[in-house]
Amino acid sequence: MDTIELQDVQGYVFRAYGNMQFSRFALLKITNAEAAKRWISAISSQLTNASIVVKEQLPETCLNIAFAPNGLKALGLSEKNINTFSPPFKEGMTTVHRTSILGDIDSSSPENWFWGGLKNEPVELALLVFGKDKATCLDYFNALKIDFEKHGLEEHRNLDGISLKDNKEHFGFRDGIAQPIVRGSGRTGPEHNTVNAGEFILGYKNNYKVYPDSPTIAEAQGNMDLLPPSPLREGKKDLGKNGSYFIVRQMQQDVEGFWNFMNDRTRNDDGAFNEEASIKLASKMMGRWPSGSPISKFPDKDPGGVSDNNDFLYAKDDPKGLKCPFGSHARRMNPRDSFETDSPKKSLLLSNRHRLIRRARAYGDPIVGAPNNNKPKGDVGLYFNCFSADISRQFEFLQYTWSNYPKIKELYSDPDPIIGVVENPKEDEEQQFTLQGCPINKTEKNLKRFVTIKGGAYFFFPSITTIRYLCSL
Repeated sequence: MDTIELQDVQGYVFRAYGNMQFSRFALLKITNAEAAKRWISAISSQLTNASIVVKEQLPETCLNIAFAPNGLKALGLSEKNINTFSPPFKEGMTTVHRTSILGDIDSSSPENWFWGGLKNEPVELALLVFGKDKATCLDYFNALKIDFEKHGLEEHRNLDGISLKDNKEHFGFRDGIAQPIVRGSGRTGPEHNTVNAGEFILGYKNNYKVYPDSPTIAEAQGNMDLLPPSPLREGKKDLGKNGSYFIVRQMQQDVEGFWNFMNDRTRNDDGAFNEEASIKLASKMMGRWPSGSPISKFPDKDPGGVSDNNDFLYAKDDPKGLKCPFGSHARRMNPRDSFETDSPKKSLLLSNRHRLIRRARAYGDPIVGAPNNNKPKGDVGLYFNCFSADISRQFEFLQYTWSNYPKIKELYSDPDPIIGVVENPKEDEEQQFTLQGCPINKTEKNLKRFVTIKGGAYFFFPSITTIRYLCSL
């Protein structure tokens, strides 16, 4: 097993910063490259690394930085060297090809985005600032801002995130439970949920037992002595070692529409509201109860409390989908041992080649009271953030094949009910959710879209060493 150089890995990859109640992802524009490089170099010693394993040992603030292709270009990285990065990163999310893969159509089209879209300023870099509370975070950010504005960096847009009570998202469900365990990261867990570092960190072997493709120095630039040799390309320097790709998507949530749908579909025969049935249908679609408890373990009722239960398998516990439906969001995004019907062991191997480290942050004011019968005040949603070493094989595969594609298992017209529904399906296209039953299935037809994409970008999340290299250009 490779030993991960945790002190060189930016901390957000392996640490969710769970004690940081407020975050600001500041999208910055470089107006003076030389001054900006001096400032980034100066703050590189402040960047939070991944060597802190216990969240209680984290400081009151954390800081990381990520770069879009335009940001690397603005710093002076040559076109030839930028071309060594992965195609999805270079192309971004807004090309016709990538919007087709991601399902960004109708209201989710990049033409309608708040940032990162076709009508917005190009994204260059993101300064990720975290604090134990809002005041602490913003005090730290404002101190950084005073300095970076003097050094060729301009504030473009701020993405402010919060941690809701019990780590729930605005629909009311506990989030971020099914995280993979990375070998060598300092965390341990069940073997079936443990993957090699190279699935998320460049420069280490992945689950195929090979090194993932990593950007290199194709033509000499800057202080290349800072960089390690590439394990894939003899004589080349590795830009990616200890770095990752960082995906950010702004997902606007229609909380009122979500619960109106559940409430209307589960009313009693006399038309009365049936709260228990409404929550159960929503949970079947999600694949977990609001508490976080897995449907496959608790098929009939939420046991309550707060659950981080992630030690379960589908083929073993629920092979026919009678507890947790085949089309539920959680089961689709991580089918575990049920990817292939006849081979649980092979299924685990395949599923673990398409994992993500997810780092979602809610935005908007918390809903007062239970979300199933209270409206949000203003715009609410989720900044879906995740890490992968291979954007195409991991993030885009999940989005296109497991989320948006309606044919999965025995299903033929069932997109992911949470994130895969389009608002204007084709005339002959049905969008439904099937609950497996014995002897017959039950189907909820005419699904509605409850999540709309309002921004997004692919970033390079470099190692601390590579950040210093970029400042030497």
